[in-house]
Amino acid sequence: MLPSVYTRNQGWIPTIFNDFFDDNTWMPTKAYGTTPAINVSEDDNKYTVEVAAPGMTKEDFNVHVTQDGDLVISMEKKTDVKTDANGNKVSDDKKYLRREFSYSKFEQILTLPEHVEKNNISACVDNGILTINIPKMTEEEKEKENTIIEIK
Repeated sequence: MLPSVYTRNQGWIPTIFNDFFDDNTWMPTKAYGTTPAINVSEDDNKYTVEVAAPGMTKEDFNVHVTQDGDLVISMEKKTDVKTDANGNKVSDDKKYLRREFSYSKFEQILTLPEHVEKNNISACVDNGILTINIPKMTEEEKEKENTIIEIK
């Protein structure tokens, strides 16, 4: 999957690896530490996207496919920790002298390759890793996708 700055006609995997190893044109956002690490792998039947998200739950994520066929992965986590002067956590019914807010937000848009089953994409969160499985179309499904137009 490619970051959203790429267009479909630039290829899929080769371009991303060339850019990664050559000039890092799309990597500066990761330098600030606000973007989780993402792994993308492929086997004969599917692509797998893994997003490192320790401490996140499935309720913190939103994964969907746009009308343009892009996979959007977004995450938002808000926490509100209340502590007293000694740093001890206090409950909501007590007066507190210090309050800490924590907020994390992330969105990544990946261009899906053609010939994937967009309606059968699945996702799960386990041990701090969001895993998204993107099944590939079979050869028969690829042939059905091509519409033959009769010339009159």
